[in-house]
Amino acid sequence: MWIRQIHRWLSMAFTLAVIANIVAMITQIQAVWIGFLALVPLIPLLATGLYLFARPYVSRSVNEAR
Repeated sequence: MWIRQIHRWLSMAFTLAVIANIVAMITQIQAVWIGFLALVPLIPLLATGLYLFARPYVSRSVNEAR
């Protein structure tokens, strides 16, 4: 499903943002935007992850109600 593919791409973007943050901390670059860079993919990653987590339980309860 396309949600799973979006979730995978968001996880790669989040990983790259965290790596950029670590590199900035090691080189002691003082840029606040680098710290917030990881939040950009993290918020939709949370939403897609919660959807993928809840989907089997919701579909199971819907099927049991029939």
